[in-house]
Amino acid sequence: MTGARDVAYQTVRAVHADDAYANLLLPRLIDRAGLERADAALATELAYGTLRRRGTYDAVIAAAADRPVDRIDPVVLDALRLGVHQLLSTRIASHAAVNETVQQVREHAGRAASGFANAVLRRIARDTPGEWLARIEQTARSDDERLSLRTAHPVWVIRALRRALTAEGRAEELDALLTADNAAPKVAMAALPELGRVPDGAARTAYAPTGFLPGAGDPEPLVRASGGTLRVQDEGSQLAALALTRAAPIAAGERWLDLCAGPGGKTALLAAEARRGGARLEANEPVPARAGLVRRALAGVPGEVTVHEQDGREFAASHPAGYDRVLVDAPCTGLGALRRRPEARWRKSPQDVPALTALQVELVTAAIGALRPGGLLAYVTCSPHLAETAGVLAEIRRTHGDEIDELDTRAVLQTLARAPMDLPTPADGSGRAQLWPHRHGTDAMSIALLRRR
Repeated sequence: MTGARDVAYQTVRAVHADDAYANLLLPRLIDRAGLERADAALATELAYGTLRRRGTYDAVIAAAADRPVDRIDPVVLDALRLGVHQLLSTRIASHAAVNETVQQVREHAGRAASGFANAVLRRIARDTPGEWLARIEQTARSDDERLSLRTAHPVWVIRALRRALTAEGRAEELDALLTADNAAPKVAMAALPELGRVPDGAARTAYAPTGFLPGAGDPEPLVRASGGTLRVQDEGSQLAALALTRAAPIAAGERWLDLCAGPGGKTALLAAEARRGGARLEANEPVPARAGLVRRALAGVPGEVTVHEQDGREFAASHPAGYDRVLVDAPCTGLGALRRRPEARWRKSPQDVPALTALQVELVTAAIGALRPGGLLAYVTCSPHLAETAGVLAEIRRTHGDEIDELDTRAVLQTLARAPMDLPTPADGSGRAQLWPHRHGTDAMSIALLRRR
């Protein structure tokens, strides 16, 4: 267990000190430490659970320490967060959680700090999780702040999610959504069309015709054995790519573009679909490290896909009327992937939204210019935030309404999905489709299809 705790601590520290991404770093640390399956699972639970519920745990630590968390050494604070997660949200024995955490603090911050950590953790261990939750909720100044402390979602995220559900007439689903955000998602995989073979006996995902569930255990051996034709990929991500490729029949010789391709999951699926239909795909990703991930993601697809490394707006502008289909999987707040990216909810703020929506509008505008007449564009965000979905589309309609038609994306998904999907019409009456973790078991992907006139 010590190895698992050390890996979890290294992950949490790197996320908070270096802006690392837990979903990318943790597997590398597990592999480097040589953890067996049980310890790898424990490290994952400790790291993800601690990062996911940071806001709640910080409130508990502040109450037990009788000081704000910003007055606690960050090295000590991250160890305390891990300890509190073990005490309040796992079945690990209290004495083990306290002793191991105190030892971590002693190793990383010294004997004096370990005495402080011991006192705080023993104070927390005296009361039940329910008692601590009731105690911190009493400090809330509003119902939303109380909900924030209970569910470990920032208040602004709760309000954004409520508004998005309300736009569908489903505001009563908020509690279910917040609960789903805090649950570890099932691992979904994609079998690339005409390249990957779904393993015998594997359960299929509910909707994506390419999707399946690998079952318990590490899926990486499946990926390696397949040469990349089987891939770990959220079902919502699969549906977003397939909505573009299957909204209309593919004509041989079509030219496609994945404008914001990193890290490459949708790119690989697009490449397989292009190969199946006789089309040609290009990809663009401005960040070199992410462009490298795109190239690796394409390893399982025969043929060449050129990966450019330019600003997407500039690249699209330099290829006027050059493509028949364009995917704009735009940078966004990531509020739709809080299950898989546990630290994401604490990384963004409302102040980030205007700059992101401005970029999204610019990318979609540039992509429209890169479409040939009759060409299709998919605007996708891993966020249900209305400013990044309905708001961006409203601005595109205002500025380019005479150049584009909006398709009924919900109808497209119903046609390609393996089973009927619950996709209510949004309040603005648009054709956009919104997926949800609590309703569909996917990330909260927003998908909108546009056709250039």
